[in-house]
Amino acid sequence: MKKSIAALALGTALVLGLGACSTATTQTANTENADVSAQVDAALAELSGQVLSVGPNGETPAGFDATTLTDDEVAKVKAGNFKVAIVMHYAGNDWSTAQVQGLESEFTRLGMEVVAVTDANFKPEQQVSDLETVLALKPDLIVSIPTDPVATAAAYAQARDAGVKLVFMDNVPDGFVGGKDYVSVVSADNKGNGVVSAHLLAKALGGQGEIGLVFHDAEFFVTAQRYEGFKETIALYPDITIVEEKGIGGPDFAGDAQAATTALLTKYPNLAGIWGVWDVPAEGIMAAARESGRPDLKIATEDLGTNVAIALAKDELIVGLGAQRPYDQGVAEARLGAASLIGKTDIPNFVALGALPVTHENVLDSWKTVYQVEAPESISSVYKK
Repeated sequence: MKKSIAALALGTALVLGLGACSTATTQTANTENADVSAQVDAALAELSGQVLSVGPNGETPAGFDATTLTDDEVAKVKAGNFKVAIVMHYAGNDWSTAQVQGLESEFTRLGMEVVAVTDANFKPEQQVSDLETVLALKPDLIVSIPTDPVATAAAYAQARDAGVKLVFMDNVPDGFVGGKDYVSVVSADNKGNGVVSAHLLAKALGGQGEIGLVFHDAEFFVTAQRYEGFKETIALYPDITIVEEKGIGGPDFAGDAQAATTALLTKYPNLAGIWGVWDVPAEGIMAAARESGRPDLKIATEDLGTNVAIALAKDELIVGLGAQRPYDQGVAEARLGAASLIGKTDIPNFVALGALPVTHENVLDSWKTVYQVEAPESISSVYKK
């Protein structure tokens, strides 16, 4: 009987001791998570209103306000009866669609005729052909984003030498100088978006865990800035370890990212999170996570596309992203091109719009900020309250 009582007392003591240890561990983890959350919130608050990116040739960014046209300038543009062509790297995704919508809306306001909108499907040779085709239409202005800054440079030089004004989105041809070879380049704060996505992933992970990266394996200025911003920022969280990075080249970015993610999840079963360079690769990352039975995987990315917005609304897989403002970027590009055609001086060579942190909590409001319309039912109807 005495042994039984002693054993019971010892067992009770062990249970109480284990319970106390478990409580202490939980309290410590909660404290650490709160510290990381506070660190992230402070960093994002400090980033608000700033632009971290510089231009392709090191230019200091001007803001959206620098693209405003006066009533007299708008009247001059309308009197010019100018023609413009829009030459895209690829189309069909939300970013490209919003860019074109912003451009077309502003060109309509300015009385400028859009004579062509092309889609190169991210193939440099197709874009070179597209440029040759639109030059035959004799546009006064081309707004474009090069698929490859080296492979397309000669085609853009042909347009420049023909007297066509050039305004670029994000990327510029190799060897081109702003104010000389082209009017301006308009971009998001891509480095800032990389910074935002790193902070949001760190917050979701509680500041610790193994992660993988799926980056754009190409000479592409803006995606390189995102990668740089992410890596610099995630290094501020010493308990988060990048175990492997995988590059993708496209044009099947979702499929390539899915294959890369499947390989990462197989090789690293404890992988806690993955960063994808923009929303289309992130769609492939999500597909791989679902197929691998990893609904707990934390994914951060850039660009507020429909499918990642749905995941954010559902509070599934995507934990946060840094969003561009493509509609407003399109408006800015149209204004800068128009200004150059009426001989306006002191046009900024580089304009950038600030990064927008997007999470589950603000995804519906962010959609309206990015696209200038309410979130569609496919997103709003699945929002998890």
